[in-house]
Amino acid sequence: MITKLKHLGPGLLFAGAAIGVSHLVQSTRAGADFGLGLLWALLLVNLFKYPFFQYGPRYVAATGESLIDGYKKLGKGILGIYYVLSIGTMFTIQTAVTIVTAGLASNLFGNIAPFTVGNRTITSIESWTIVISLVCVLLLIIGKYNLLDRLMKLIIITLTISTIIAVSFAFGNNEAPLSFSQILPKNTLEITFLIAFMGWMPAPLDVAVWHSLWAVEKKQENKNYKSALFDFNIGYISTIILGIGFLLLGALVMFNSGETFSNSAGKFAGQLINMYKQSLGDWAYIIIAIAAFTTMFSTTLTTLDASPRTMAKASELLFNKNTFSKYSFWIVVLFFGTILIFLFLASEMGLLIRIATILSFITAPFFAYINFKLISGKHTPKEWHPNKNMKILSWCGITFLVGFSVWYLTTL
Repeated sequence: MITKLKHLGPGLLFAGAAIGVSHLVQSTRAGADFGLGLLWALLLVNLFKYPFFQYGPRYVAATGESLIDGYKKLGKGILGIYYVLSIGTMFTIQTAVTIVTAGLASNLFGNIAPFTVGNRTITSIESWTIVISLVCVLLLIIGKYNLLDRLMKLIIITLTISTIIAVSFAFGNNEAPLSFSQILPKNTLEITFLIAFMGWMPAPLDVAVWHSLWAVEKKQENKNYKSALFDFNIGYISTIILGIGFLLLGALVMFNSGETFSNSAGKFAGQLINMYKQSLGDWAYIIIAIAAFTTMFSTTLTTLDASPRTMAKASELLFNKNTFSKYSFWIVVLFFGTILIFLFLASEMGLLIRIATILSFITAPFFAYINFKLISGKHTPKEWHPNKNMKILSWCGITFLVGFSVWYLTTL
């Protein structure tokens, strides 16, 4: 077991990318607004997305190539669609996760004094956004994959321990009985939240592409199936456990509290941490703050690595080697794009998160289908094809994702 743990890497990077807005913001909101009423959605979406995430490391182990290489083999049109979708979502995703991280940093470490640039006053949250983004860029450029790999193991362990402690004490302080009655949202507002909740639970499906690139970087090709699956399952199970943990925290601490969450990053972070403090006691502040901040910092760091990595690889395959195929080019573009979007839309955190998560859910059937087609087709050795049960689960998953997307679009 110790030997296996030493070889863990891409699976924990997957967990670091997944456990972020979907858990800290969406799962907590779901618990606060519906109690445990959306537990069914959390469990079902994790079940039905499982095959399509697993096909990333499976394809790498079978071929030594990333899913992006596989998409090109399916046709340049498929890769082109992926490229356009990625450009359309990468800035919104990065901005959404960085805003939440900045709000938590401001609450945990204190405000940065505002200062003026030209005619514009830079607030504490804006300063923290720039600082966090710069720190992540420097960590990735200097330390590259190896540093990211080591940091993520420490972050996920810290996050898991602090979250379990917080849930345990929340249970101890809870006197009201928990209701396990499940709820199917009915009005447009509730359905929109449900789709957003499932959009990033446990992560957008294109994270399977990120995982495959990390697996190639880790040189996982030619490993046996059990080794590749063990690494992936550790990360995936972690996301499910922590998703349930944050849902429980929302239900135990915030449900029926009458509190309305703010769309401002700083106010949201303050509300989140203060409500935990009021329920669990002042001593719990540092535990909750560490759990929340490590959750979002891990997501900010991994997404800032993954999007440039995927865009560089896709650009290389589509346009051959040029400026657009360089990781450093895309990380700089993403950094400045994130800062610009944030400076103009900082007060619309809730809107940004809804847009990003809903887009992720609506595009999920596309990623689900092409991942399934790739792993089941001629470009993957037959011994690595999914078995009958996985094929059935895959078709059920595609049907689930298409069905809920159509349901949402018809209720607008």
